[in-house]
Amino acid sequence: MSVNSETLDLTHVDRTLAQQVTPGRWEKMLSCIQCGTCTASCPAAHAMDLSPRRMWRMVQLGMTEEVLRSRSIWLCSLCYTCHVRCPRGIPLTETIVRLKELAIERGIVSSPQSGAFYRTFAEVMRRYGRMREVEFMARYFLASSPLAALGFARLGLTMLARGKIGLELPRLGGEGRLDRLFQRVAELEAQR
Repeated sequence: MSVNSETLDLTHVDRTLAQQVTPGRWEKMLSCIQCGTCTASCPAAHAMDLSPRRMWRMVQLGMTEEVLRSRSIWLCSLCYTCHVRCPRGIPLTETIVRLKELAIERGIVSSPQSGAFYRTFAEVMRRYGRMREVEFMARYFLASSPLAALGFARLGLTMLARGKIGLELPRLGGEGRLDRLFQRVAELEAQR
């Protein structure tokens, strides 16, 4: 199915994707008026293969494969700017998170690096309750492409020399503090 409006057959629109990614509020997703505020607000829109506005339209139309195979869902930094500025109050950031989860569940990841980044970020946050950049990057490169780390070695050393990152963060008592939260999320996901 093409996104081109001349070829869309709206009589056979599949609402399943909207229902899957915005459970209990999928009608809200269908209320999108295509104003473009999400795309204009998105700091990563310039790098996306599908603009946020186009992606939401594709979700409305049930174009599951096309949306899950796009790089756009992985480029979202979850900054909530689109969510905050949406005139309809559509939970766009939550929807992006669910699209990422759905893609991982189905084994559809636009690149291995995207899935590795997402999983590594979540694991480091779960363990410490905050980001530990050096550990995150080490785990990410080990999971995705160890040789790619060489291209960032100089940048890492420069940041270390300038005090922008440290080898060890001070202990703040945060280790394991998010375990209950992650456990509860896992329980809720199992109920889906």
